[in-house]
Amino acid sequence: MDDFSILNVWGGGQLLAFSAFDGTTDYGNGLVLRTVAGCTAFEVKLPREGGAVVVDTEPPLHCMTAGDRFVLETRSGITRGALADAHHLLIDGPCRVLGLNGVVRVARKGGRTLLGVREFFRTELLDADFDAVFAARERWLAALKLPVNLPERSRLALLKACSQLKAQLNSAEGRIRHRWTTPDRWPHRHMWLWDSVFHAAGLRWLDRRAARESLEAVFDAQHEDGFIPHFTSPLEASEVTQPPILAFGMKLLDELERDDEWLRSHYRKNAAYLKWIFAHRDTDGGGLVEWKIEGYAHCRCGESGMDNSSRFDATVELDACDFNAYLAQDCEIMAEFAERLGLPAEAAFWEGSRQRLNMLMNERLWDAENGLYVDYDVVNHTRSKIQSSAGFLPLLSGAPTPAMAKRLVAALKDPERFATPFAVPSISRSQPEFYSKDMWRGPVWININYLIARGLERYGFREEAETLIGSTMAELEKFYFKYGTFFEFYDDRCECDPPELLRKNACDADLSPYHQAFMDYGWSAALYIDMVFERAGGKAVQAAHAC
Repeated sequence: MDDFSILNVWGGGQLLAFSAFDGTTDYGNGLVLRTVAGCTAFEVKLPREGGAVVVDTEPPLHCMTAGDRFVLETRSGITRGALADAHHLLIDGPCRVLGLNGVVRVARKGGRTLLGVREFFRTELLDADFDAVFAARERWLAALKLPVNLPERSRLALLKACSQLKAQLNSAEGRIRHRWTTPDRWPHRHMWLWDSVFHAAGLRWLDRRAARESLEAVFDAQHEDGFIPHFTSPLEASEVTQPPILAFGMKLLDELERDDEWLRSHYRKNAAYLKWIFAHRDTDGGGLVEWKIEGYAHCRCGESGMDNSSRFDATVELDACDFNAYLAQDCEIMAEFAERLGLPAEAAFWEGSRQRLNMLMNERLWDAENGLYVDYDVVNHTRSKIQSSAGFLPLLSGAPTPAMAKRLVAALKDPERFATPFAVPSISRSQPEFYSKDMWRGPVWININYLIARGLERYGFREEAETLIGSTMAELEKFYFKYGTFFEFYDDRCECDPPELLRKNACDADLSPYHQAFMDYGWSAALYIDMVFERAGGKAVQAAHAC
């Protein structure tokens, strides 16, 4: 696969890291590099930033850049590289290594260069069979059974998404006892709750065991009282949670391969988690749940996943339309699981919980004037005036009546609100005071489009769902072929490219790595994989690594 016919778009921000599909990774000391735009170079990002591998001062003439190996043709000739393990990058061909920090060192022999973490440096790898090392990194991707008869653009983008997702798999370490995924190997690095579910949605088509483990790893972080943190690393965890969609992820895996023993074990764990939410996130006792509000100016509600959305600018507790929709959907799925596992009383409990949440959402969160669900201020007892993409998510749990669902579709098709050049914007364009090009304050997120489409399908709006999935795939493909990567979010107005969008009020990586649109972003790639496979025939398409 090194003939420049695939993975052949060079751009900044493509990540290189060793994958748990090939061996043991190292959270604290693993080597992670990132491509540099405008030249042929890789900057060292971990285990500590500093230094670069420079192949040429101009972009490559041709390239093949996977998540753990590369082939580059420049004015100087051909340079190949591959991660030998979690700590070493072996390079064959011309390159220069500049400005290394003290944590990383380099050795050379003949036409070979070995870049590695000083503490684990193995000079003997300079004598390794380079072709064998390269082939070992290539094997997983080459063995995948992908859908046939795909449009060429989709096939090439799919290979990128698979390669990217491969490099985001970590081995068990510390408090995480299973292989686990991360949104990106730098700078996020940790395991996130709802990200892991979306990663599993893509992984289920490629390696079902890895997909199961990516959910099991999230449960590894569960506290005795049922709480699950929104992020976990081998060393630490957060004190807030994230959207409760673990049963949804379990159901996605179950659709391809039933395993009642696995389901029974994780059913109990998710039941404890959902009951923790009911006990700790209904602060006013009104029956609907509220996200925990934080005091950070550009992250008022990391628990919601919509960190800086203008929904949370008033920093008051809200009966949240997305939180309750996710919770109701998981309750519905838990009822299905309980019925299958021979637990009729528990099935009735979960279904009753879903119906109660749906009823309360319709009573309290439905904005009849605008035909959209909104949040409810439990302090001032008023509905929010902010119209956001979260307002469509009650479709997932079956909350709207058919008439209400039609009004939601009308809102989606309204060019003054949500029918932007690339839909669905995170905030309605009818509200300029809340509208910008900053993360959740306007731009489009792939996971929300994916969920809205599933809600539309539930209500029989298949044409609208297909249109949304098609436009989402087209946008991902468009920018893959321009930049060689999948981004975290995209401009709803199609006025600027993803690297120009603000992230938490800035677009300046010198201020912080978190003030830039992330590239090689996990759920964008994983959900692209799921959309491609589903479009290609769903359950009829079999993955090569099914276990």
